[in-house]
Amino acid sequence: MAPESPAPPPAPPRPPAAPARRLLPLVLPAIAVGVVCALILLGVSLLAEQFQDVLWKTLPDTLGVGRFSSLWMVVMLTATGLAVGLVLRTVPGHGGPDPATTGLVDAPMRPGIVPGLLLVTVLALAGGVSLGPENPITAANIALAFWLGRRFAPGAPGELWVALAAAGTIGALFGTPVAAALILSEVLASLPGPGAFWDRLFAPLAAGTAGALTMSLIAHPSFDLSLPAYDGPHWGDLLSALLIASAGALLGLLAVYAFPVAHRVFTALRHPVLALTAGGLVLGLLGALGGHLTLFKGLDEVKELAGDPDGWSAGEFAGMAVVKTAALVIAAACGFRGGRIFPAVFVGVSLGLCAHALVDAVPAALAVSCAVLGVLLAVTRQGWVSLFTAAVLVSDASVLPLLCAATLPAWLLVTGRAQMQLDGDGKSLR
Repeated sequence: MAPESPAPPPAPPRPPAAPARRLLPLVLPAIAVGVVCALILLGVSLLAEQFQDVLWKTLPDTLGVGRFSSLWMVVMLTATGLAVGLVLRTVPGHGGPDPATTGLVDAPMRPGIVPGLLLVTVLALAGGVSLGPENPITAANIALAFWLGRRFAPGAPGELWVALAAAGTIGALFGTPVAAALILSEVLASLPGPGAFWDRLFAPLAAGTAGALTMSLIAHPSFDLSLPAYDGPHWGDLLSALLIASAGALLGLLAVYAFPVAHRVFTALRHPVLALTAGGLVLGLLGALGGHLTLFKGLDEVKELAGDPDGWSAGEFAGMAVVKTAALVIAAACGFRGGRIFPAVFVGVSLGLCAHALVDAVPAALAVSCAVLGVLLAVTRQGWVSLFTAAVLVSDASVLPLLCAATLPAWLLVTGRAQMQLDGDGKSLR
């Protein structure tokens, strides 16, 4: 008699869906948080842009110095480091924890830290530091939303306000709630909790939508680089995509492994003011080496690069990619408050245009998107946001299958390795 086949394992239980009456009360708070988060981001960005015009246009013109001369870049970045260091030394909370130990979405900090954090963020953005606004703005919005939420709705879980503020800020940063949903989906999937996945994502998605719409209606942000249109995948493009994304991941890993070394060097200086001033000096020297396009957060600068993809040689593109990588490491390691996504995008765009310049048959749109994908995978270790950012830069759905294929070897290179974030002992997280 034949043995009976074993019974199939039972299907995993599905979490019960929340009734609509539990989700509807979250809509108005989510919209309010999203709108406020976008307005704070917009205010900081506009203030930094105005101050940047003073520092890099009005002041050098008044002094008769070249706006982006080597001397001015060294002086301005060194002065920015000194100013940020002095502010951090005097403001309450000293701008929060060491930025080398923080990620994009962290636990709420005390609200008293927020004004000083926003001030040094404006100084760094205006002064040309190679970091974006995403980390400090998200931290500030989380702190304010958590504080206000606990005061006016003490019965709501604290995690709700963190998720709403993070989603609203990320939606505003990228101009679309899709980015917020993708980033938070990775976070929510790893956290235990009751309710179906989309029930848990409902309120953050509303906040992300409100933040994105607010930013889009006021500032009209766009990530499209307007590169020459991609004419569809070919067999040769598959090999190019795999190689370029892997090269981007390797370049990103160089930054990741250099990060704790640079952090130890600046920590050895013992005084934050001295560390930031020295970091600013190094950033100024790097700017003098790589040119003014390697300064600042990099979003406007990549559009200038992409506007003339044949305007620089492969060596010049490679040089800018290396210099910007070094500037990202130094800025993040010496104590400046800022995010790493936007400068990493610049690195990827430069590397992709380098590949296009070396092999003209490789389409610029494909090369850029794959290089950005690889660099972001290494620097952020977030697959969805890396894939999303790479795709929106070229705004062409035909490149998506190749990007998905290129993700596989790049992810194999970065998974299980050190991350560009340190623990309290100065060691890389894994």
